[in-house]
Amino acid sequence: MPIIKSAIKRMKQTAKRRDRNVGIKRDIKSAVKSFMAKPTAEGFSAAQSELDTAVKKNLLKKATASRRKAALAKTAKEAGVKLSTASAKKPAAKKAAAKPATVKATPAKKPTAAKAAPKKPAAKKPASKTVKK
Repeated sequence: MPIIKSAIKRMKQTAKRRDRNVGIKRDIKSAVKSFMAKPTAEGFSAAQSELDTAVKKNLLKKATASRRKAALAKTAKEAGVKLSTASAKKPAAKKAAAKPATVKATPAKKPTAAKAAPKKPAAKKPASKTVKK
């Protein structure tokens, strides 16, 4: 048991982080396990999401998550799981429809006189002193 105040605080922080990390890893394992038991599109999506979350929180390396997701995708393909393409098409349609509206709504701005004014020259530094020998 630490005696120094900073060591006590560090121990508490470590315990908190460990609990959080163990919880995230448990979520990954349960999502992957449920997908392997009964491969479905929802289970596949949930497992991938958990892996992405772990990468975002620096719990897993990007390559490790990528490798695990590839293994899940291979299992899904062998099981004949069809990913829902309707959900993938909807966001693209929304983006395509939203782009022209945003372009028309924001016309190109011309620089104003205040912005076009020249900046003040930088203040000159004093000359360095040379040492005479």
